[in-house]
Amino acid sequence: MFKRISALVIAGLTAMSVTACGGGGGGGGDSITMGFSQVGAESGWRTANTKSVQDSAKTAGITLKFSDAQQKQENQIKAIRSYIQQKVDIIAFSPVVESGWDTVLKEAKDAKIPVILTDRAVDSKDTTLYKTFLGSDFVEEGKKAGQWLVNEYKDGKDPVSIVELQGTTGSAPANDRKAGFQEVIGADPKFRIIASQTGDFTRAKGKEVMEAFLKSNPDIDVLYAHNDDMGLGAIEAIEGAGKVPGKDIKIITVDAVKDGMQALADGKINFIVECSPLLGPQLMDLAKKVVKNEQVPARVVTEETTFTQEQAKQVLSSRQY
Repeated sequence: MFKRISALVIAGLTAMSVTACGGGGGGGGDSITMGFSQVGAESGWRTANTKSVQDSAKTAGITLKFSDAQQKQENQIKAIRSYIQQKVDIIAFSPVVESGWDTVLKEAKDAKIPVILTDRAVDSKDTTLYKTFLGSDFVEEGKKAGQWLVNEYKDGKDPVSIVELQGTTGSAPANDRKAGFQEVIGADPKFRIIASQTGDFTRAKGKEVMEAFLKSNPDIDVLYAHNDDMGLGAIEAIEGAGKVPGKDIKIITVDAVKDGMQALADGKINFIVECSPLLGPQLMDLAKKVVKNEQVPARVVTEETTFTQEQAKQVLSSRQY
């Protein structure tokens, strides 16, 4: 973990920089107040992400005003407007979905309160509405998932029937993980996605949707789940249908939270693409720089890896989340 953090710091220093202009109400002093709007608590990943932000704010001496949007965009917009009224120094948030942020972000800009996007992007064409975006490359995560599948079936000629559990509809990780995966497997016609539906990144919905997939498609070869929690729910459904997860149906997921890594080590999941939730330290570092009008990279990509079953066994005991 420490190696990864140091690599991230180096990546941040060497990335192309842009000048952060403007500043919040208390930008000149040492005391910083951050308004942070979280997506919700839909998964183990999100819980770990929230803890990372809260703990890191405390360590950095930043006063954190925290709100949980419960996966609703209107709640996030309300929270951001509340932070603007409270004249916080900086706003950070993980957008529930990609679209529909321009109006409230313009309000923050007019109030001279800088905004940092964490974990998820927005699709606004006006990139002056936020200072930087800190998070994973979700398209790359999808590509890594697809590449494992291509390698796994490289010697086969028979059709491979895939079902996909997508993340929250309209969210950046759902859109991008789907696109990256499709880009890689689309080069070989034997790979066919026979069903694709949202499981809202939750274990319960993952189980429910997988049960429906199994009823309508008895011959599923592979499940690609956009996060571990949906994959873990799907495992319950697969076992409930009398099939063996990891063997009868090969499973690829994204995140690498502890429960997912345990399932990988146990052979119930075949491959996990990591998406680290521990963004707090980087976020606080960026926030301090932005408030002081220092240069920050326009994009900070977290460095992440992938795990096979054997690799999961080796690192499981040291996982922080």
